[in-house]
Amino acid sequence: MDAIYTFFLVGGSLMALSILASRLSSMMGVPLLLIFLGLGMLAGEEGLLGVEFDDYSMAFTIGHLALAMILLDGGLRTRLKTFRVGFRPALSLATFGVFITSAIVGVIAMWVFDLTLVQGLLVGAIVGSTDAAAVFSMLSGRGVNLNERVGATLEIESGTNDPMAIFLTLMLVELLVGDIGGITETLLFFISQFGIGLAVGIGGGWLSAKLLRWLDLAPGLYAMLALALGFSVFGLTSVLGGSGFLAIYLAGLMIGNQPGRHLNFILPVHDGLAWLSQIGLFLVLGLLVTPSQLWEVALPAGFVALALIFVARPLAVLITIKPFFKFRWRETFFIAWVGLRGAVPIVLAIFPLIGGVENASLYFNVAFAVVLMSLLIQGGSLTLMARWLRVEVPVGTTPNRRGPLGILPDNDFEMFVYVVENEDLEDVPIRLLRFPSGALISALFRNHVMLHPKGSTRLKLGDVICVIGRTEDLVALNRLFNGDAKLKQERAFFGTFTLDGSAQMQDIAQAYGLTLSPGEQDMTLAEFVSLRVGGHPVVGDDVDWHGIHWVVSEMEGGEITRVGLRLY
Repeated sequence: MDAIYTFFLVGGSLMALSILASRLSSMMGVPLLLIFLGLGMLAGEEGLLGVEFDDYSMAFTIGHLALAMILLDGGLRTRLKTFRVGFRPALSLATFGVFITSAIVGVIAMWVFDLTLVQGLLVGAIVGSTDAAAVFSMLSGRGVNLNERVGATLEIESGTNDPMAIFLTLMLVELLVGDIGGITETLLFFISQFGIGLAVGIGGGWLSAKLLRWLDLAPGLYAMLALALGFSVFGLTSVLGGSGFLAIYLAGLMIGNQPGRHLNFILPVHDGLAWLSQIGLFLVLGLLVTPSQLWEVALPAGFVALALIFVARPLAVLITIKPFFKFRWRETFFIAWVGLRGAVPIVLAIFPLIGGVENASLYFNVAFAVVLMSLLIQGGSLTLMARWLRVEVPVGTTPNRRGPLGILPDNDFEMFVYVVENEDLEDVPIRLLRFPSGALISALFRNHVMLHPKGSTRLKLGDVICVIGRTEDLVALNRLFNGDAKLKQERAFFGTFTLDGSAQMQDIAQAYGLTLSPGEQDMTLAEFVSLRVGGHPVVGDDVDWHGIHWVVSEMEGGEITRVGLRLY
């Protein structure tokens, strides 16, 4: 009985310390996942608490459970529209990119550790894929707002590259222990990982989304049902021989893109569950490692990590996406840099231990060292690299809070809460505001007192305004309430003024004394800029043309609606 109470004491204390340490991460710029790993190591058998934990089977189970939960949450928050610009390059990276990275790292590991080719390739396969937990955490937790093309590619890649890494790892483990099947059997295993994962993930996710939208449950049960359905998809796919990780990510994607009131109850709960999974997973992995053994391979493993970061990942990105997709060089370099390694390589490194591979602890310690260096070097410099390579776009104003009114089953009205921070709105009567036609102010709070707004009511800085509207009204509302600081950031990035995307290029050319080719004379500004950036534009795309710097500043439904410009 005392052991149970001790478990609660140690587990609760470590969880609380991990959460409190998040403040240290934001103040010092240390990647949060690195702190979780560090706390696990401090509590381990050679740390301050001396907790002995060497149950690899339990760690393997915890790893699968936590990664499934993290991928489900990642899918819930990925918008299908991002697949327009990110799916094809992400799929290329998730398959060929992982293969190339693993091969390069494998050859280097073979030389560094004096291994056979197969043993070296196993090291490469284990650390060859990016980690969803690390990527989702770093991109959402560091305040970095990447342009859609780069952000979508990185997120989709991290959510879909596990099948290739698992396939390569299992194949090489079986080869080392002599259980490898024939070429046909191996090829069928590879196809089934992706094929069954895609089919069950999309099909099960679609059915789950329809069920969640149709049912009328207590608010707290929607999130639990979504989790149960996601785990069912994960388990069914794995039993059938497919990739459960791919399937649960796709199931989350289908659920998260089915509009309805259920999402407002699901997303906040799953955000907490994803954080719980990340904290628990990295604490357990930190407990599992023995620092003295890690130190023995630190130097050669560090060399492998540097080769992965500066050679293998960049080469894989250059080979798999640069020749085939419309990425700028700076975007390509950033994608190469954010090849974050995290929990997945460490969990994959447990396969050799369970499979009985000779000298299996070497793979685990090398994977752990690579993850530490990846989080420290790549994760620690992510914000700096995003700004240096100019793949970050300004974060505009968004509602402080929002929520559906529950009036309509589809396209429901929502309540948007804004704080007046724009000095241009000071002392302006409400009737003079350029509101979307379908939106209205329902309440106004000033100095914690609710006022009944009228057309003659004059706004003051600091007023809290409750607006009833629909999602399509957000662009106009955000622009109206944009604060001065954010306005300055946007003007510095997009230009001092913007033009409507529907403006005719003939009129613009006449105003600025520009020369157009015959094919460009009948274009709109949106069509012209889209053509110049190679199609599939995103906010932040820019074009230098005839002494003008054009920057896509707003988009709606995949189409450019406004373009900023700066003269130089």
